[in-house]
Amino acid sequence: MRFSVASEIPGRLRVKLAGPVPAEDMGPFEAALAACPDVVHARVYPRIGEVAVSFRATEGARARVLDHLGGIDAATIDRLRPEHAFSLARHSDQLLLDLVWIAGAYLLRRWFLPMPASMALGLLAYRRFLVDALRSLGRARLDVPVLDAAAIGMSLVQLDPKTAGETMFLLGVGETLEEYTQVRSEGALVDALLDVAENAQKVEGDLELEVPVSSLQVGDVVAVRTGMGVSIDGEVMAGTAMVNQASLTGEPLAVERTAGDRVFAGTSVEDGEILVRVTSAPNETRLRSIVSLVKNADQYKSRRQASREALADRIVPWNFALAGGVALATRSMMRTSAALMVDYSCGLKLTSSISVLSAMSQSARAGFTVKGSKYFDAVREADTIVFDKTGTLTEATPRVAKVLAFGSWEVEEVIRLSACLEEHFPHPVARAVVNHARELGIDHRERHAEVEYIVAHGIASTLDGKRVVIGSEHFVIADEGVGIDGRQKGRITRQLKDHLSPLYLAVDGELVGVLGVEDPLKAGVREAIDELRLLGFTRVVMLTGDGERTAARIARESGVVEWRAGLLPEDKHAYVSQLKAEGRRVIMVGDGVNDAPALAVADVGIAMGQGTAVAKEVADITLTDGDLDSIVTLVRLSRALVRRMDAMFFRVMLLNSLFMLLGVVGAVTPQASSLLHNATTIALSYSASRPYRLPAR
Repeated sequence: MRFSVASEIPGRLRVKLAGPVPAEDMGPFEAALAACPDVVHARVYPRIGEVAVSFRATEGARARVLDHLGGIDAATIDRLRPEHAFSLARHSDQLLLDLVWIAGAYLLRRWFLPMPASMALGLLAYRRFLVDALRSLGRARLDVPVLDAAAIGMSLVQLDPKTAGETMFLLGVGETLEEYTQVRSEGALVDALLDVAENAQKVEGDLELEVPVSSLQVGDVVAVRTGMGVSIDGEVMAGTAMVNQASLTGEPLAVERTAGDRVFAGTSVEDGEILVRVTSAPNETRLRSIVSLVKNADQYKSRRQASREALADRIVPWNFALAGGVALATRSMMRTSAALMVDYSCGLKLTSSISVLSAMSQSARAGFTVKGSKYFDAVREADTIVFDKTGTLTEATPRVAKVLAFGSWEVEEVIRLSACLEEHFPHPVARAVVNHARELGIDHRERHAEVEYIVAHGIASTLDGKRVVIGSEHFVIADEGVGIDGRQKGRITRQLKDHLSPLYLAVDGELVGVLGVEDPLKAGVREAIDELRLLGFTRVVMLTGDGERTAARIARESGVVEWRAGLLPEDKHAYVSQLKAEGRRVIMVGDGVNDAPALAVADVGIAMGQGTAVAKEVADITLTDGDLDSIVTLVRLSRALVRRMDAMFFRVMLLNSLFMLLGVVGAVTPQASSLLHNATTIALSYSASRPYRLPAR
């Protein structure tokens, strides 16, 4: 990169570049500068093509900063651009510079240039509008660029560069303000999503620690197992796993990844276990995933949003028809131009889009992430909500309260082997077993062969040539054929009571232990469910793979009347499908791999934030904190969004129809009509970006 040092003081440089910097490159350029270890702060001034850099006062720092700046090229900017798509939202002063530039150029042309030069510059400036209009016509579209070009062209045909210049000035100001409002809303959403914490399993020697993703550095090693998400870009060091990459590549089937292969943030492990070495800064990869989510929100537009935007495009030909009618009836170029200067398209599209972005960013701050307006609409229309039990209605951190040992086995041996098997999986019950062993100081180094996770049933492996299984009563006793006598049954019933969920452990067909897991109801669940009923949910259902006793207790404590116990993933899927076949609009809330089929088939799938990555992958909404109050807020916000979109639609249609009428009857000039149109579009867009006021509970 070519540059020269314009001025400097100790620790600070002001550098003159070869030319202006495109506004969209400002964020990537600043990020590239900040990558230099010696740089404390860097600021790019795109219009004047200058950079201000503050750097550490260490020996050789100035030379290193200048060398780093010289090494920044177009490829560097292109690589960083996707991660800084919304960087303008963080630079409100850039808006002021843009407006000053537009106004200054317009006033210089108007005050100081003679008529021929003004006309020539007007034609040159008109070229951009004409090219956009011809591009639209080439696609057989009559849209806003064609309207703008026609209105300006009418002034130029009449050799009136003053009016044409005023029109282009107003359009330029309007476009700049509208673009800034849109980007600011997108930036607010990105900031809100960046505040949502994510964790990873960091491996340090023989230890495995749960740490924030933001604390990881290049070279660290993380473990990723069945049901867990890949939170970083990295290289597989050991292990084999089937990785679902649908969010990046669109491939519906998982692909095998083993030592030497690359894996990427935003994907998830469906089966297997891998150790991954971090190869890219975690914050950059996470930002890329968030920017991708925001950009892809258009794929999930609600019917209401899509129909309003389609209407905006369909109205434009009628603008031309009206202008033609005015021209024939009045023979007035001014009134005809006024009819062309007002359109509904910008207002309808901007207010709808910004209303949704505002709802999405408020959602993130409230504890849930929504993929798009389609799901707000579906939540508003839902009349049935279905909950998984473990980790959804009950605490995400259950604990082992009782351990029974049978035969020659000791309690410590039961805990050790159970933890050894369960450490491979992210389910809350598995974490409870591992945490219990850790609390007791019981070492559970692996002695078994590769484990097999059987969804909604349990885990199977081999130990010293013997088959080892741990899981539900259905899996261990019924499916595996492990014997259980009356004395053992009686002891389990007496000692585990109603409030403990049993986890059975068997070796070589013999029951050797049962772990009683205490899984208390989350605080506020009953109140949240009562509130959902008041909001219009006529059916509230609980589905669980747990036994009848535990299910009945949780249903009773939570206030759920309908419930089903002992269900497999396919049973949950079938139940939700049946509800939909009955004409119900269904929300499914779950957190595990076994909930994924039901989450996918529901009208809206909501995954708990502490749940498995597979559940979050197929879900439409993720609760980041696992608090069911968030669902109540989500319902209220969905209804508030619809009210705002309807109000904005009415205002855009009313105001622009009024401005068009005033122009047609000659009450205002085309320039005043354009000013009113752009000013109200910006004001309504700003209003649409305000936080939603939700009624108190």
